[in-house]
Amino acid sequence: MNGRLEVFRSPEALLQAAAERIVACLREAILTEGKASFALSGGTTPRGVYELLGAEQYRSRLDWRKIHLFWSDERCVGPTMPESNFRMANKSLIRNVPIPSRNIHRIRGELEPREAAYESEADIRRFFGLNEGGFPRFSLVLLGLGEDGHTASLFPETEVLNEEHRIVSEVYVKTLAAFRVTLTIPAINNAAAAIFLVSGRTKAGILREVLEERNPRYPAQFVKLDNGQLFWLVDNESASFTEKASTT
Repeated sequence: MNGRLEVFRSPEALLQAAAERIVACLREAILTEGKASFALSGGTTPRGVYELLGAEQYRSRLDWRKIHLFWSDERCVGPTMPESNFRMANKSLIRNVPIPSRNIHRIRGELEPREAAYESEADIRRFFGLNEGGFPRFSLVLLGLGEDGHTASLFPETEVLNEEHRIVSEVYVKTLAAFRVTLTIPAINNAAAAIFLVSGRTKAGILREVLEERNPRYPAQFVKLDNGQLFWLVDNESASFTEKASTT
């Protein structure tokens, strides 16, 4: 298995543990680098974590002036549309914490997909001071796991899985008949830390395959941090088919 697996007794325990781990990662980055870069994920479970981070017990533990928010992927819609990952994060987290607007680096999904991807990559390059060919070192990337084994907007049998040079790419997903914009695998793999959040019995089968299949065939299996920490934080139901660590 790639990464460290932690199993929690309930979805609520999972959310608390995820919030604690995120706070620890961001505080460490601020302490060592003076700032933290956090790439957010969409999805129901991350929304619960964002709501916790925006509540007083966690909000006051972070210096939000030193935290910069990015996104692991975005739908090709405007920022006020129900499908927007930015909209979800804005409602559940951003508007509840004292973070400067200049620290929010959203993917502009309302643009043409390729333009949105290039604009986002240019923003990331400026923030990290990267030369051509370099990859960012995000302090933390948050990821989910789809029932087809996708993560971010890295779906099975899409061309973006072979991308080796770009940080952000547009991708057409045939099964959805839609474009997405996503961080690429090498961009994710260069992070200092990444957390997969997985919850619910519907994810039990795919979680087992992703963690136990020796020959990688799902996009989530391509996440192998080059020089960083990878955590799988999952609840009991999603881990019900998996040879697992002790439950917390």
